[in-house]
Amino acid sequence: MISNIGLKVAGAILIGSLASYHSSAACLATPSSVSGRQTDVAMGEDVMLFNFTDPNANINTWVESSDTVRQPGMSKASIVLQKAQLFQRAIFFALLNPQPNGAGFAGVRTPVDFDLSSFSTLKMKLRGQGQATNFKIIIKHHGEVGDGSPSYEQFFTATNEFQELSLPLDKFQPYWRGQALQNAEPLDSGNITSFGFQFYGGVYEEHKQSGPATLEIDWVKASI
Repeated sequence: MISNIGLKVAGAILIGSLASYHSSAACLATPSSVSGRQTDVAMGEDVMLFNFTDPNANINTWVESSDTVRQPGMSKASIVLQKAQLFQRAIFFALLNPQPNGAGFAGVRTPVDFDLSSFSTLKMKLRGQGQATNFKIIIKHHGEVGDGSPSYEQFFTATNEFQELSLPLDKFQPYWRGQALQNAEPLDSGNITSFGFQFYGGVYEEHKQSGPATLEIDWVKASI
């Protein structure tokens, strides 16, 4: 039997069937659509969270989240849709101007409403361009925003060839202004409310970064 699911896309609700889910879903999956797909979960199927290759995809809800929110900040980031005749994907552009100690970040984020408690991993298809290869996924939960709460982060390396990366959800660790926190609560994967990409300076890391960076992103999925 084919059951109906709801998908929230840029503030609208689309109703589709499980049979057409992967072709009709655009950018965002809601908790009801994710947690309600018990048949798919049992079968081991991935669930699309962001599909930038879909002709109906948009990036209207994505905003910059860079170090210019602080007085010394001088970095810049943006995300755009590249629409060519043969393909479409998102491109994340970043220019990082860190402080002498490496403090600095350039990123983008979007509000989401994800219940990923039935999943173990985020999968992404992407590649990097240029010399910079080190990035982060930045997640927040429970509707928290700003510096008053930690973010949950995981590092990844993007090569110059397209690859599918897997980031275990239980490996997202709490950070505050780039510094790991030891006593913060773990990520609540059942109530994810913000998702973002970041090019970081590495103030507390051995490896420091600066200059331009680019990510070409096809999609992000949740996987069991």
